[in-house]
Amino acid sequence: MFGPAVTIATVGHPVNPKMREYMYTDPVTIEDNCWIGAGTTICPGVHIGENSVIGAGSVVVHDIPANSVAAGNPCKVIREIGEYDQIYYYKDRMIEDGDLEEEPKLR
Repeated sequence: MFGPAVTIATVGHPVNPKMREYMYTDPVTIEDNCWIGAGTTICPGVHIGENSVIGAGSVVVHDIPANSVAAGNPCKVIREIGEYDQIYYYKDRMIEDGDLEEEPKLR
């Protein structure tokens, strides 16, 4: 899932002033089931592991491992997705059985 105004940059330029007109490419890999927050910029060559969440406004310049929550500029891993996320969907809001039944219907 992608929020609005996400930028995935696969082209860059050397820092060397004599080579500024040169461009290079480096692919970005985003594995399955990731959530990329609004306004995130993903820089060339970055790999984001499956199930990861990238917070809004982040600038991703390094790889993010699978099952991670990461945010910031530069984007850094805050924590792993774990047991807490199996119980709560937002802050102190618990996941109820009805939520689990309703979710597949929304897809």
